[in-house]
Amino acid sequence: MDQHDAAPVPTRDLDQHTAHVRAAPRDAAVVELIVARPGTDQREVVTSARLTPEDGLVGDHWLARGSWKKPGAAADLEAQLTLMSTRVLAAIEPDPARWPLAGDQLYVDMDLSESNLPPGTRLAIGEAEVVVTELPHTGCAKFASRFGRDALRWISTHEGLALRMRGMYVQVTREGAVRTGDTVRRV
Repeated sequence: MDQHDAAPVPTRDLDQHTAHVRAAPRDAAVVELIVARPGTDQREVVTSARLTPEDGLVGDHWLARGSWKKPGAAADLEAQLTLMSTRVLAAIEPDPARWPLAGDQLYVDMDLSESNLPPGTRLAIGEAEVVVTELPHTGCAKFASRFGRDALRWISTHEGLALRMRGMYVQVTREGAVRTGDTVRRV
């Protein structure tokens, strides 16, 4: 499925959702959505996927795309896979059919804050295992065009960054299958 940007989103008061984001489960959650990105700006919602240390999410273009920071360089293992909070997405986009536009691969209802899941934290996701990396995941112009400038401002505040409202990067450390409905938990 090829996704395109939508019309501009009207300005909203997103701060009212911060307490709900903060109240997300801290130790375990459920994988609510899995999205592969087979090519640039392409999204494919899947009910199961294989995670490998070599490929990240099999069928995703992370490895083939290479580094987003240095054109022509190899893909960054610290940016192998992203998890995003469904509470944040529900606040900025009430239509779950548009959630894949965020560009993340795994969507979970979990406290992704740095204080809850600092770099080095290991998570079991279905049969796979990942480790939280140091690299911050921040919003970009594409994110703003898809969800609104107010959404980008909200996730980019000091509190939004501390809560990792834009999501977080992880690296696959143990290969395994992941399915919608699988548990995400600390190891």
